[in-house]
Amino acid sequence: MLMMNPESDQLTAQALLQEFLSLDTPEGYRAQLIDGEIVVSPPPYGTHEHVIGQIAKQVLRKSSVDMDFAGQKGLIVPDRGIADVGRVIPDATFAPADLRLFYGADPWMPPEGVTMVVEVTSSRPERDREAKPRAYAAAKIPLYLLVDHEVDRVTLFSNPVEDDYSSMVIESIGGGLKLPEPFSFTLETAVFLG
Repeated sequence: MLMMNPESDQLTAQALLQEFLSLDTPEGYRAQLIDGEIVVSPPPYGTHEHVIGQIAKQVLRKSSVDMDFAGQKGLIVPDRGIADVGRVIPDATFAPADLRLFYGADPWMPPEGVTMVVEVTSSRPERDREAKPRAYAAAKIPLYLLVDHEVDRVTLFSNPVEDDYSSMVIESIGGGLKLPEPFSFTLETAVFLG
């Protein structure tokens, strides 16, 4: 029987976090700490950025509440991996403008006040489908929007409970997806196709 040593585990977690925080990634690359694993991603393809831009335009123009947008904002989230605290970078992060969450924020900020995060799948879609929803739900981020190119659909996860979302709505890319308050509009996904 294998016995876990909490003191040793804590030292390992601290070493992993220190290693992560000291990374010097090449320009355009981004590093994340997800489920106790350091993940380095290359710059995204143009289609990926096109979709993020289309979502941001709609949210900023159509939401019933004035929203702020941050692309690639580092969030500190609970993590099931060895470090207990993860570092994730959503493709897009939205928060009510009156909170001014992003102004003067550190590179890694707590998620309190974030209303929705967005991911567009790329080379490792399983992280966006499995690890990221767990992290965002555990951080109590109310909405997680996943644009999944591999299966041509958009999923809106909502109602975080522990490390899972209790509700989700799925729409094929090309259709409309109703975003709840404070957005209160139908996200048009046909524009994702170019």
